[in-house]
Amino acid sequence: MSQLVAVGTVAFDTIETPFGKTDKILGGAATYIGLAASHLNVDVALVAIVGDDFPKSFLDTLESHNINIDGVEIVAGEKSFYWSGRYHHDMNSRDTLATELNVLTQFEPKVPRQYQNADLLLLGNLNPDAQLAAIEQMNNPKFIIMDTMNYWMNTSLETLKEVIARVDAITINDEEARQLSGEYSLVKAANKIQTMGPKFVIIKKGEHGALLFHGEQVFFAPALPLEEVFDPTGAGDSFAGGFAGYLAKTGDFSFENLKSAIVFGTALASFCVEAFGTERLKEIESHDIQRRLSVLKSLMQFDIELH
Repeated sequence: MSQLVAVGTVAFDTIETPFGKTDKILGGAATYIGLAASHLNVDVALVAIVGDDFPKSFLDTLESHNINIDGVEIVAGEKSFYWSGRYHHDMNSRDTLATELNVLTQFEPKVPRQYQNADLLLLGNLNPDAQLAAIEQMNNPKFIIMDTMNYWMNTSLETLKEVIARVDAITINDEEARQLSGEYSLVKAANKIQTMGPKFVIIKKGEHGALLFHGEQVFFAPALPLEEVFDPTGAGDSFAGGFAGYLAKTGDFSFENLKSAIVFGTALASFCVEAFGTERLKEIESHDIQRRLSVLKSLMQFDIELH
């Protein structure tokens, strides 16, 4: 079975949207990545850190989806990473109410020995030093994907560029692509970022879909039009997990196959937003995913003749 190593956060989230509010629930980038990728029946290992306040039931949830948590370090006497946010009525903007790094400040990734030969490494949105440390522990993976954000561009740009130079694909949103490249046009931004190292640049545009760039080739995948968006938290990480899981499953890193991986990631993200936190990712089955892929396919198919 293909192996995928996902390095990121496993955390507590408290979320408030126009539809309600949660207490502390299971969250974190690695959590969403792992649950999304688990639907591809690949061997997924999470590398993360939590405090001893993290409920065993949350870790059991991950294991029940065949996610390996040997690389999740539990630190005695420390609190887990915690994030709280409130979404506005448009569900595109939010206010961060609390960010408590806690044990995350001492995170030094430890990739389990049995996963150091994995073909695929996915670096969640983390301190670039932690991302570099994870890369150093791997034995020449065939494909490395990274996520990042403008915070690291503002605080750790030089180290971030070191990571970017060593990956095959980067996933960022349109605002971040513009900041990283200094270009307003997303085409120019993607071209500039490719000169930094990655062969593939994926620019996420939220409810407006995602763009994939490779040299002069461009692919656009629309987001699925949904009647209701209940909670956008984790959608980008679910996208990344579905994308990486598909690549791990197929072992094909060509542009054509990355197009399919983008669509698969889009399908997983569309489920994520339909309920609070990880609830939908935990309950969907393969036939649900197949139906959604069929809808996405119909959105992108057309037949036209020019006379």
